Amino acid sequence: MQFLAIQQIVGLLLVFFSTSLLPPILVSLLYSDGTHQAFLHAFLATLLTGLVLWLPVCRLRKELRVRDGFVVVVLFWTVLALFGAIPFVLSDNPSMMPVDAFFESMSGLTTTGGTVLTGIDDLPESIRYYRQQLQWFGGMGIIVLAVAIMPMLGIGGMQLYRAETPGPMKDNKITPRISETAKALWYIYLGLTVLCALSYWLGGMNAFDAIGHSFSTVATGGFSTHDKSMGYFDSAVIDVITMVFMLLAGINFALHFLSWRTRSLIHYFHDPEVRGYFTLLFVISGLSIAYLTVTESFDGPVETLRHGAFQVISVVTSTGFSTTGFDWWPSFLPVMLLMASCIGGCAGSTAGGIKVVRAMLLYKQSKREMMRLVHPMALFPVKLGGKPVSNHVIDAVWGFFALYVLCFVVLLLALSATGANLETAFSAVAANLNNLGPGLGNVAKNYGSVSDAGKWILSFAMLMGRLELFTLLVLLTPTFWRG
Repeated sequence: MQFLAIQQIVGLLLVFFSTSLLPPILVSLLYSDGTHQAFLHAFLATLLTGLVLWLPVCRLRKELRVRDGFVVVVLFWTVLALFGAIPFVLSDNPSMMPVDAFFESMSGLTTTGGTVLTGIDDLPESIRYYRQQLQWFGGMGIIVLAVAIMPMLGIGGMQLYRAETPGPMKDNKITPRISETAKALWYIYLGLTVLCALSYWLGGMNAFDAIGHSFSTVATGGFSTHDKSMGYFDSAVIDVITMVFMLLAGINFALHFLSWRTRSLIHYFHDPEVRGYFTLLFVISGLSIAYLTVTESFDGPVETLRHGAFQVISVVTSTGFSTTGFDWWPSFLPVMLLMASCIGGCAGSTAGGIKVVRAMLLYKQSKREMMRLVHPMALFPVKLGGKPVSNHVIDAVWGFFALYVLCFVVLLLALSATGANLETAFSAVAANLNNLGPGLGNVAKNYGSVSDAGKWILSFAMLMGRLELFTLLVLLTPTFWRG
């Protein structure tokens, strides 16, 4: 293990992250909300810590190994959440305990969207902006941004990219150089954010809300500058805009890049995961809207279609926005949506869940095993998009799914041990492990009622979900630390 190289990277990344605390200072001064001192102190603390770590080893030139990359990613996301919590702790409004501040910071950076705050409309503008910005940086992964910059400093970033990028196809690069890949992803991410903000502004939001909600929409985060989330605006136009960009954010960003570079939409139609993604949304939306219509849960078919489709897209893409919420929906619908969030969006997107491509491979492999029972000697290759999938990938997907189920059960039991009832514990674990945010029961609106121990457990669940289990849990194995 190259501890000096790890120290160098973590220090440098903290220096990068400290600059993200400057915009909230400007917002605070612009609105004269009196919180600029909290952000200034947080900026200085983050910057100085980063410099103290980086300067003694700044001349070190070593390529990171695979194991080093995993350590840096996990360590940095943990440290980042700690330093990201400083403004919440130092601010007078809201007045937050360290555990609540850490939960809020981790929820923002992992784009989970669960909050312990109430009275968001009355918070200082800089705090409201900062929460949105946390999700935006966490959406694509600030480490991917750093990977785009580090080669200019003589520091390799391939192992960071492999450890951080979500999805099962981590070794696929859309450009020959890893730094160019990271830059391409961020250009697409930034472009979608700007387009989303302009659409919100033209749709009726003021500039502050448009920018803030564009951050959390493209990041599929779900934080809002208002307690009522998107229901605050009560606008069909804004709801449609939100649905469009949630759908786009749930698609592999590499496909966005290829479509932009070739000026063609054909890549979306040819991609089997995208077809599976829209099929999932269509089926879940159809069932939800049909049942909501039968039970007359909304006033008329137009309102049923609007709120039903919005909430399904929001939950499946793990965004977590709400117009009226889904916890009160009749019968099986709330649980069905939570289970759908376990699948989530496409690999390489900002969405959470196990990803559509894994779900498709699990289904195809299960189907193959049943066919083998009938024809034991026959060969049935698993294909995706007409191309056979290697047994190595199939084994990895099954391993991921088994670990996902095991982690879900362990976290559920742990949260239940803190005193949470079964409905609350089940939905909270599902919502945080899938980086969704809102749950059912006592966590339908916020997580303020969860015990301190429960918040630590759920913060760990958020991190596991954001790093897709293996990146975090591999550090807990003895084999990782040998040699």
